[in-house]
Amino acid sequence: MNDELILGIDGGGSKVLVALADRSGRIVRSSRGRGVNPMDNPNWLEELEQHLVPFSNEAKLMAVAAGLPAYGEVARLSALQRDAIQRAFPNALCQVLNDVDAAHLGAFGGNPGILILSGTGSMAWARNESGRSARTGGWGDLIGDEGSSHWIGRRALSLISQSLDGRAPSTALSTALFEHLRIDPADPMNGLGDWVSSLSNPRAEIAAISLLVDRVACNGDGGAIGLLEQAADELAKHHRAISRHSDAIADWTYAGGTFSSRLLLELLERRVEKPPAPPKLPPIGGALLAAAQLLDWPLDEDWIGQIAATCQSIGAHAT
Repeated sequence: MNDELILGIDGGGSKVLVALADRSGRIVRSSRGRGVNPMDNPNWLEELEQHLVPFSNEAKLMAVAAGLPAYGEVARLSALQRDAIQRAFPNALCQVLNDVDAAHLGAFGGNPGILILSGTGSMAWARNESGRSARTGGWGDLIGDEGSSHWIGRRALSLISQSLDGRAPSTALSTALFEHLRIDPADPMNGLGDWVSSLSNPRAEIAAISLLVDRVACNGDGGAIGLLEQAADELAKHHRAISRHSDAIADWTYAGGTFSSRLLLELLERRVEKPPAPPKLPPIGGALLAAAQLLDWPLDEDWIGQIAATCQSIGAHAT
């Protein structure tokens, strides 16, 4: 039926994006909200359900695919995620998959390859020619997530404190952060302590500091450049580890907001020693692709191109 609709859900640590698309690959409606990572947001289930309500009564909705953080990693949370999607859409075919799996589907259009993801967290996901998947990383900020935005932001705060103490060279990051947070540089401990103790979403708000790191690094600050060099080192480790589970000539690509830093991407490319393939679709496009596969829709390059174009129109870019 030509009037069938599909729904894609791209959940993450910093945001959730929901998109409704038709058979031609055109996104007809979308919404965006706060992150729904059950590992760091105690209200994740309530917020996820709120984002689904506007789409739950869509009569022509035939299939739903949700890429959600931590899915497949913690059995109890995965069951809650599956139940939430099925409750919201009892009359549709439903699939829940890890958010990085959905990002991989989008980036490669369902084809094999290696995806390096760096957003609030970090992970590598690979799929080979036989369709077998493997992953590295994704351990969360208390255990891992090396090379992620949160990891960069946390280390930026540490570098700033060391610089203020004289334990590290001075860095323009200090001035940039104080200006951004409107902190009096004459009283940095009070200002930063007050900011940290008042965070409503610590993981996402600390991750946002990575944008300042990139800006200061692009202006030539050695401390900021060093942080991005370290992040690239960590992400390159992800690539080396996942390559053992992939085809020898596998292409690689990237996803996640940290790669809005072109400098970080360039540093990673040097370490991988191979340029990345341009991602075909952003993660929400991967979720829509998974939903379309549930209905056995014929999916060609024209359909993927249409999804990509309308993803851009709603501000859902591959990075």
